[in-house]
Amino acid sequence: MPPDAFETWQNKSRFAALDGLRFLCIAAVLWHHYPLGAAMADLPPLAQRGFLGVDFFFVLSGFLITTLLLREEARAGGFSLRNFYIRRALRILPPYLLVVGVAAGGYIVIKGQTEYLALLPFYLLFLANFLQEDIPLLAPTWSLSVEEQFYLLWPLALRLVPRRAALPVLGVLVAANVAGIMGAFAPLGLEPFALGPLWIALPNATYAPILMGAALALILDRRAGFAALSFALGSRAAAPVLMAGLVLLVMILPGDLRGWPNLALHLGMTATLAALVLREDNGLAGVLHWRPLARLGEISYGVYLYHLFALHITHAVLGRLGADAPGLVLVTYAALSFLMAEISFRTLETWVRRFRPKAG
Repeated sequence: MPPDAFETWQNKSRFAALDGLRFLCIAAVLWHHYPLGAAMADLPPLAQRGFLGVDFFFVLSGFLITTLLLREEARAGGFSLRNFYIRRALRILPPYLLVVGVAAGGYIVIKGQTEYLALLPFYLLFLANFLQEDIPLLAPTWSLSVEEQFYLLWPLALRLVPRRAALPVLGVLVAANVAGIMGAFAPLGLEPFALGPLWIALPNATYAPILMGAALALILDRRAGFAALSFALGSRAAAPVLMAGLVLLVMILPGDLRGWPNLALHLGMTATLAALVLREDNGLAGVLHWRPLARLGEISYGVYLYHLFALHITHAVLGRLGADAPGLVLVTYAALSFLMAEISFRTLETWVRRFRPKAG
């Protein structure tokens, strides 16, 4: 490792492969929500597990948010909680509130399905991951609730927990999350319970990947950790080999991924992410740096929010035209999802971005 490699790493805040990775994740989600019905059961496991794109999003998010906070701390001697929360709010809330408002207005106000009114506050409080049912078209917002809960608590933890204790704390939290999913706390009387429309339970280990992404950022922020991971994962071949291994894991793991199978997948995702960010010229750079693909990844947040609306519109229009062949539905729905996200990004999101405070 060159003597200045660690200093160069600490000055990096932009990782070229991540937008391409976001595209792969959102493409998996779009496929997962494409309604194949009973035919899905006949497909190989890789085609049935598009939901894992969300897990990889979580790993990426935990890594990137923590890295940016650490970079700001290194530059300014600390990071501003106020500015962090403002930046996150201006990034997340405008399109999020738009889709919640449109869905709630459509079903509660226009269609008169007032039973959904009791659910609306939990979307606004980012507790959708605990809801037992959803307002139609808002099911994907559970993952945004997980992220917002992380964004709320993790910067505070970074401030309050001594830095040398941060990694052990994350390790304990990940272990507790996995153990809880496997029922290890039931003998202690810690059972899931209902609270109105909420079901208070650990949501299938979904906190673990975002915490593991944060742990990766902390490891790479230490010279010894950076040197060790660079030695293990810093070759050009590491990224494609690890990605192939991850695909193999998705194909061979048992049907129920809760517990250790999820842990294995999330560790694989974390290692793959490390290989992608440690060197810009990794073996997947030719694909992930390709500008059209990276652009689609750049707007993936909007795609995630709008894609069920796009699917609903696609079914309604093509069904009325009698042209709802499965392949045409898939292509149209995906294209419309990206178009809606691009329009949102160029208008609402770009306008709001002007008000974001800069990192220190």
